[in-house]
Amino acid sequence: MSQHTASIEWTRAVNASDPKTYSRNHVATLAGGQHVNMSAGVEYKGDPQCADPEQMVVSALASCHMLFFLAIADLKGFLVERYTDNPVGHLGKTDKGMALTHIVLSPRVSFSNKQPDPTTLQQIHEGAHKRCFIANSLTAEVTLDLGTA
Repeated sequence: MSQHTASIEWTRAVNASDPKTYSRNHVATLAGGQHVNMSAGVEYKGDPQCADPEQMVVSALASCHMLFFLAIADLKGFLVERYTDNPVGHLGKTDKGMALTHIVLSPRVSFSNKQPDPTTLQQIHEGAHKRCFIANSLTAEVTLDLGTA
């Protein structure tokens, strides 16, 4: 098993867009020393220049899926040349309150040696989804929009 750490730091300041309330801006420091400027979503008086927690979850899911996809494709002899995704998370009401209820991954993959047929491509994505630690941690429905490469 492994452990994954981060730190969050917030200091009181006035909200730039609404002086009657506090700033939602804070900094997340990741284990590699990267600093990510974060805030609440704009709808919740957050700073549009910062990442919000929901974006970070959506990004983590897309990243995890991609890493497993790359590993499976490599094991099957497919050389991935480029992988892009523009994931979208949908916030909605549940019986527990607001939550990310649905996340759509839209990976586009190009290969340099041989192109997998649509069935094989789907199987690689399904294998990646099944193994993805983040997907296995979420209650949100995750769907794939594979479109065209």
